Amino acid sequence: MNNEILWLIRLSLDQKLFTREQALATLKAVGRDAALMDFAQRLIDDSIVHDVDKLEAVAGNAMARAQVGPPPGNPLLDDSHPPMPAPGGAAKPPARAGGSLAAATSELPKFPFDQVAAMDDKSLADAMRQLLIDAGKCGASDLHLSAGSKPFIRRLRALFAITDRVLTEQESLRLNTVLLADHQKKLYLERRDYDLALALDATNRYRVNLMFHKWGASGSYRMVPSVIPKLDDLGLRSLDAIRKMLSYHNGLILVTGPVGAGKTTTLAAMVAELNEQREDHIITVEDPIEVVQPPRGCNVTQREVGPHTKSFFSALKGALREDPDVIVIGELRDLETIEMAISASETGHLVIGTMHTSDAATTLNRLLDVFPPAQQTQIRASVSESLRGVVCQRLLPGLNGGLVTATEIMVSNLAIQALIRDGKTSGLRNTMETGVKEGMCIMENVVLELYQQNKISKETALINVTTRNVRQKIEPPAAPPPVAAKK
Repeated sequence: MNNEILWLIRLSLDQKLFTREQALATLKAVGRDAALMDFAQRLIDDSIVHDVDKLEAVAGNAMARAQVGPPPGNPLLDDSHPPMPAPGGAAKPPARAGGSLAAATSELPKFPFDQVAAMDDKSLADAMRQLLIDAGKCGASDLHLSAGSKPFIRRLRALFAITDRVLTEQESLRLNTVLLADHQKKLYLERRDYDLALALDATNRYRVNLMFHKWGASGSYRMVPSVIPKLDDLGLRSLDAIRKMLSYHNGLILVTGPVGAGKTTTLAAMVAELNEQREDHIITVEDPIEVVQPPRGCNVTQREVGPHTKSFFSALKGALREDPDVIVIGELRDLETIEMAISASETGHLVIGTMHTSDAATTLNRLLDVFPPAQQTQIRASVSESLRGVVCQRLLPGLNGGLVTATEIMVSNLAIQALIRDGKTSGLRNTMETGVKEGMCIMENVVLELYQQNKISKETALINVTTRNVRQKIEPPAAPPPVAAKK
């Protein structure tokens, strides 16, 4: 078992994200040689962990600590373990073709972490703003500041420690609260968890998750693109099929993928496309608001869970009385929200939502299985009629050092509707493989194409396929030794 998963289990047990028994069951399901993200995604798929942002932050911390070695003690055996040391050396990213990441360490953002205690609040706030801006400029997608750990950034999925200094409990608390208003700081200290959208100016926005863990305060800062993305620029497959889904004025579209797969970016691009081409009322419910969508052809109303509404469910319930044409839901995470979304899609609204699932079949199973057995027949009939399609994506490390988008597309047609209505989602794969002319594609086939086009490595391709015949196309089996001729 790799050190990343051991650290994830140890840190998650400390924060009571899941139990040891749940960790063991998940490990058995994915296998002891699974990657960290596969383990984390299984926790989400099996509804063991619901707080995805916190799990993502813990996973980042686990990856940084795993660079040094395994956690003290065995988290799968008992709770008795010595105090965990701070990570020792700087986090070293995995080797990538071209060496562009390894050569870029000199571009990491600078910050006087050794002077935090001596700085007043205004100076520290100014320095923190500059750190966030510099992190974005150097290509980072995330910045992590956690007590008991070195500050680090994530860039092209690799981790880089930006200093050798390990943050103390007090330093981390000051850094993660210095940009908060008084009421926000009070909420964070009371709840011990806090999500917010942080806007330094019109072009520098961040999605922030603050929490407390065993050694103190911790903050994860996700950089939000300053320019609203275009669908054509995201590297998605079957754009015509996606645009056809968006052309409907009712129904349900699902954008799915594991943590860090770019779902927020795709969702923002879809909203931007509708905003440009329609004259409708779009209501979005997000946690928090990330990409600001100024009204163009449409009137866009963006609401944030917390400041503007109590929950996704309450906002969605209210939205039905607010004359919307399009409703965008940041995450379909519970029975009430999913049920309301399906109802809204049946009553003349186009509903677009995201889910943390890895493929179309898993998405439909998750969507349907939250309902009790007595409702299964009715809900399957409703989904079969209202679903327009599923866009499932992953971001894979490219051979040239960047990230490559792999997209699975499922378009609802008569055959797909029949499978959903009859509860035969196991047949989705075959139906999708025969629906290529309608824009459908299977994730494994897309990964194979990316490998054949020399966009991803063999190792990356093999990690993302499980079917035997596809794996053999990537790595053909060795030829059997010749049989010696009989004398």
